Amino acid sequence: MITIDSCTKRYGDTVVVDDVSLVIPAGGITSIVGPNGAGKSTLLALMSRLEPLGAGVITVDGLDVSTTKSEQLAKRLAILRQENHVTIRLTVRDLVAFGRFPHTQGRLTADDQAHIDNALAFLGLTELQHRFVDELSGGQRQRAFVAMVICQDTDYVLLDEPLNNLDMRHSVAMMQHLRRIASDLGKTIVIVVHDINFASVYSDTIIAMREGHVVVQGSPDEVMHSNTLAEIYDMYIPIHEIEGRRLGTYYWSPQMPTRREREQRAAGE
Repeated sequence: MITIDSCTKRYGDTVVVDDVSLVIPAGGITSIVGPNGAGKSTLLALMSRLEPLGAGVITVDGLDVSTTKSEQLAKRLAILRQENHVTIRLTVRDLVAFGRFPHTQGRLTADDQAHIDNALAFLGLTELQHRFVDELSGGQRQRAFVAMVICQDTDYVLLDEPLNNLDMRHSVAMMQHLRRIASDLGKTIVIVVHDINFASVYSDTIIAMREGHVVVQGSPDEVMHSNTLAEIYDMYIPIHEIEGRRLGTYYWSPQMPTRREREQRAAGE
């Protein structure tokens, strides 16, 4: 599990993550949601040591991310940033092979090649493996980067907005891939995602943030309530249950009701 204890991050005088403490369970998908500026991506960067902590401690299965050697941490935790660019022309297979670097420092063995083959197959990229990355569609390129972090074969995979710039079909396909990775490969996946319905349908745990604080953490059934979402997003989001999943119709929202009206509506859900 990932344990976050009294963590704070400032940029100048601005507090971006404000004394956050929580535990992210091992296994399954944990989604971090919240409005822009909530501190979601910064918290993910702190977990992966892409950003140094201002205060507090973060551990991954007991390993302090601030002090653990990079080569050791890279065998336990992989991260995919929100924006990913390659400055040299690579094939899909070459890109995915970078995931093995923490294990081999570039000297690929037969076992590494098998990991690459498996990652390509799992993300449906085998037929595209010899294509150049810059020749792929946005959805194919995103799958290639996810295959790279899966090829790293870590217990924990952190993804910052993996649905960024994807259309509906590719977003659904990506979430289905991530669900399979968590369920079939036994990985712990932590993602930052803006769409609360994707979080509700595919996640085991949702962490909702606002202004650097954690507002609520729980299962989709516990988090997906109009009152709770109003505290996070400052808007009334009607909740409907469809095929056993709680979904919000946030694409259209009536005028923000009073707190009493929200409580009355929530009681009738």
